[in-house]
Amino acid sequence: MAEHWTGEVAAQREGFSLLREIEALRESGETAQVTTPFGHQATMVSRYADARELHGDPQRFRLDAVPPPPAMVEAGRDKAEWRRRQAGNLLGQDPPDHTRLRKMLTGEFTVKRMKRLVPRVEEIVTEHLDAMEKAGPPAELVDDFALPVPSMVICELLGVPYDDRAEFTERSARSLDSTISAPERMRLADASRAYMSDLVTRHRADPGEDLLGMLIREHSDDVTDDELIGIGNLLLVAGHETTSNMLSLGTLALLEHPDQLARVRDDPAAVDGAVEELLRWLTVVHGGFPRAATEDTTIGGHPVAAGDLVIASLAAANGDPALIEDGTTLDISRPPSPHLAFGHGIHHCLGAPLARIEMRVALPALLQRFPGLRLAGEPEFRHRTLIYGLHRLPLAW
Repeated sequence: MAEHWTGEVAAQREGFSLLREIEALRESGETAQVTTPFGHQATMVSRYADARELHGDPQRFRLDAVPPPPAMVEAGRDKAEWRRRQAGNLLGQDPPDHTRLRKMLTGEFTVKRMKRLVPRVEEIVTEHLDAMEKAGPPAELVDDFALPVPSMVICELLGVPYDDRAEFTERSARSLDSTISAPERMRLADASRAYMSDLVTRHRADPGEDLLGMLIREHSDDVTDDELIGIGNLLLVAGHETTSNMLSLGTLALLEHPDQLARVRDDPAAVDGAVEELLRWLTVVHGGFPRAATEDTTIGGHPVAAGDLVIASLAAANGDPALIEDGTTLDISRPPSPHLAFGHGIHHCLGAPLARIEMRVALPALLQRFPGLRLAGEPEFRHRTLIYGLHRLPLAW
């Protein structure tokens, strides 16, 4: 079993000292008042049970009751525009709209349907490993492998031209930077909407066999263009950002734990458990989205007034002793736990089966192709970002 929080992955975790403070709050059972990356004031909970309760009760705690971000208000954008921008964004909606839209999509993201993608994911992984091997070391894992593999998969699944990858990956990475100004965040959001709006228009005219085409062919009268834009943007960003950072951070974490790396490389039976433990330990989306209380209520024994916002620290919850013993340690031999890396309840990540498949294919393939894999320079971590990750991971073999 590895030592607690050793190495670069632990030391560079976004807000490491803050996470320690949150863990102390978790142990005491206290809450904290925080400012979310979008400027809302919210009460933060950090215990596993409280995070599950918050995410699992869309009647008492609703996403769609959260007011527009202060930056939108300051920019003169009204509530009507906020609702329009939230259309199709499943992470900002609750029943009945969430139920209606999720039902349209669920069939495309079942474990059985995702398993059909395994041969194509294997092809994409092999193509990128071949290119890395041909170019020779050193390689930059983020640009050469971790980012393009899930980007190509989600582009093909969704119906986004892969040639547009540089444009949308740069824009999404920039929009996840919590330090950017409010006007810049609005500009990026406008650009993303404009891009997806054009794509939806083209799919309306000529729906293909991809996901956007399916929604138009089978649900044309039940889904609006604004909803298609919201669905497309959500799946495009979530489909490459989270998995990309899991692949790069997961590789670095295993390099820092060579005994566990060897098991992932050499023992196919260890891969599924390793993926689940990496998902839990890294929790690249550290915080859930805030919810608004619909009534005077309590959570974790603390009073919450109607209209107050509550947010969960998923990273702290995933290390809660109530969930797992010695949770700050990476140990791929653990039995899988019901972690919150993909959220919980009706908003549990729709693409979780796809993300798992990509990681189960890509991580062992990378380690098997380059058994002498090692760092070839300093990793460059993202800082002050909504998704924990790496800008660069130089490797040699």
